[in-house]
Amino acid sequence: MTAEPVPGPEPTPKPGSHRRRPRYSGKYPRRFEEKYKEHNPQHYGETVAKVVASGKTPAGTHRPIMVAEILEVLAPQPGEVAADCTLGYGGHAREILARLQPGGRLLGLDVDPIELPKTEARLRALGFDPEIFTAHRSNFAGLPQALQAAGLGVVDVILADLGVSSMQLDDPARGFSFKHEGPLDLRMNPQRGQTASALLRKISPGDLAAILVENADEPRAPLLVEALAGHHFATTTALAAGARAALPRVGHDERELTVRRLFQALRIAVNDEFSALEMFLRQLPSCLRPGGRVAVLTFHSGEDRRVKKAFASGLREGVYAATSSEVLRPTPAEQRANPRCAAAKLRWARLAFPARKD
Repeated sequence: MTAEPVPGPEPTPKPGSHRRRPRYSGKYPRRFEEKYKEHNPQHYGETVAKVVASGKTPAGTHRPIMVAEILEVLAPQPGEVAADCTLGYGGHAREILARLQPGGRLLGLDVDPIELPKTEARLRALGFDPEIFTAHRSNFAGLPQALQAAGLGVVDVILADLGVSSMQLDDPARGFSFKHEGPLDLRMNPQRGQTASALLRKISPGDLAAILVENADEPRAPLLVEALAGHHFATTTALAAGARAALPRVGHDERELTVRRLFQALRIAVNDEFSALEMFLRQLPSCLRPGGRVAVLTFHSGEDRRVKKAFASGLREGVYAATSSEVLRPTPAEQRANPRCAAAKLRWARLAFPARKD
């Protein structure tokens, strides 16, 4: 009786040899890296359409919010110049650019060095050459400097869509979400500033409590700070577990809301988002041509309060000729189709013309 041969090690593939791509893991793959069909809509349009129809955002993409409402209040016209201060995936910019033609131009700002080149390439592929569309890596607070660098000075239309994009939120490597494990980062620009992990390791309980209250209106801040401040959390899931452990008597749904608010508060702090927004709002009038329009889309009560206050103050002082009397919200149909838009609030303003000197 002959012995069966013992299987040897798998042969090492030769350099440059073809590797079979991992099989698409079922109808709804869970891992971001496994969703390669969603990352490639040109070849897998049917799969992407099914994801969109289910009310979800395909991996690696972002669905622009309140497009019709934004186009209505901004009313971009052929030949005008616009600035999209938060370019993101380019959904809003694409629609605005189409309405600026012929003869118009758009400057797109984004602080994210990972996503900006992808979006620039995406818009270039649609035919928007450098004479029509210019990309500039900057936070929206740097709008005046970006306009100067582009040789524009002032523009007719400004849009700012605040908050985090789906591309950042869904990619575990960016560390924005606790749904999947990733480094506890939360930086829009991973090349600058300190991570959320470093912030927590250094912060005092009092300062963390202030961040939780100011940035997230967190009612359970006192229960969280002792367990989190001064401690090391390397990953998103480790921080979420630490927060849950600090709330043993809180129900599951409320506990998860607290964890969500914790991540929101830390993201705002790490990126200094409120200071950047306040600077942007102060500089807005000097960036608009008389009669120019601005729209700001917010996702947090702290953002909306600042925009509302700045526009109301500008209206009283005669800086703005008109502002939105009420906040605009996504329609119920859009909220059903894209649940991530549910918190969105849109406000607008129109710059006044200088007073005549008779």
